[in-house]
Amino acid sequence: MSLTDLSPASRRAYENGAKSFFTWAERGGTVGPEQVTRLVLRRYLAYMATRRYARQSVAQRASALRRYFRWLRRNGTLASDPTVGLAARTGDGRLPRVLSRGDLEIILDRPPIRATEVAPEVRLRDDAVLELLYGSGLRVSELCGMSMEDLDLKGRWATVWGKGSKQRRVPISAPSAGAVEAWVRSGRALMAGPGSPKDALFLNSRGARLGPRDVRRILDRRALSPTHPHALRHSFATHMLDGGADLRVVQELLGHASVKTTQVYTHVSKERLLSVYETSHPRA
Repeated sequence: MSLTDLSPASRRAYENGAKSFFTWAERGGTVGPEQVTRLVLRRYLAYMATRRYARQSVAQRASALRRYFRWLRRNGTLASDPTVGLAARTGDGRLPRVLSRGDLEIILDRPPIRATEVAPEVRLRDDAVLELLYGSGLRVSELCGMSMEDLDLKGRWATVWGKGSKQRRVPISAPSAGAVEAWVRSGRALMAGPGSPKDALFLNSRGARLGPRDVRRILDRRALSPTHPHALRHSFATHMLDGGADLRVVQELLGHASVKTTQVYTHVSKERLLSVYETSHPRA
């Protein structure tokens, strides 16, 4: 399967999706890709639905199969692609969580006591991590992969590597630039060890490059209620649109390949507008 344009995590998800399908298909007597028909594929999607798989999981499996069979068709293994027109409902119907201004103030400016009872260098790192995630709308993987040379603090720009190893430049907010500068100047050296990667922007308590689980722990300390790090990215996008930013600009900032992906945030904004209307208008 040609998956070279995907991140390692996406490649694993696609490969596991295809393997799960063939494990299921072999139990029904389908022993090779040439025996897979559109009917078999539709039965597989129905099977997952009856087993109460999340819609997102079903959509991901369907996407994996489309990619796999397209590849077989291109290299001549199959005469036709049975996944043509195969569709699965995407997502689970829920809108992404958007943090309120009050939630963000606590996370970024007024953390609970448990978040302040850490070493000064850890506090500096945590401040910089959270400011960047929200201030530039980064994916956690993008932040964890950042190197020192990716930053232009004076010009307030950062270079990040998104999905499919696509590079983009994003602006850095003033609070983000200040927090990152303080971390690099006064905190990073205190957390670095002999084996620490010299180019990694953020380090964990062991001196290794910061990972997604480390970021989750940071947010667990800062947030008053369970909050996924991706909520900061959701909040960035929604607040930008609420502030009047053009959808295409937000798409570019988030690194979305298609504007359709970004459009979910317009629905979030409409929900917020309706909420404000209903609570503020005297005859709503």
